[in-house]
Amino acid sequence: MTTRLALPLLRQAARRSSAAHTAVRGVGALAPTNLLPPSNIVTAPPRPYSTTPSPRMAGDNDDSHSDFAPKRKSVDDADGAAIQDMIRDHVTSNHIMLYMKGTPSMPMCGFSATVVGILQKEGINFSSVNVLDYPTVREGVKKFSEWPTIPQLYVDGEFIGGGDIIT
Repeated sequence: MTTRLALPLLRQAARRSSAAHTAVRGVGALAPTNLLPPSNIVTAPPRPYSTTPSPRMAGDNDDSHSDFAPKRKSVDDADGAAIQDMIRDHVTSNHIMLYMKGTPSMPMCGFSATVVGILQKEGINFSSVNVLDYPTVREGVKKFSEWPTIPQLYVDGEFIGGGDIIT
């Protein structure tokens, strides 16, 4: 589905969503084009990549307390049925649902940032889930849609596509 076909569907779904809907609009979030510094600012050259591991890497340094180690949120589900039910509930109860890497105000991948930028440019309210916080949801949504990549956009319960389809 190309952008010409996807945008009318998104606009139509956005008109149906009410102002009281608990969706995220993402007002004020950085668009991908705003991430580049202005041309009059001099930036430092990139540091060369080193294959030597840093002694201060998380988990490598015994001086750090375990409270500061990264923690993943877990959703207990041995067979995946609860995850599939949760995803089904998300996509049917939200007019526009986006499974993405990061949040609308801080996308953690370029494809997610592009989809969020398109939705914000069109003024569309949407709900989202940061799949980086929930590895089981990340894998579950791929099985749910039978689509291997993130982000994934759903409109009125129907899978529209990923970043490559929306753009």
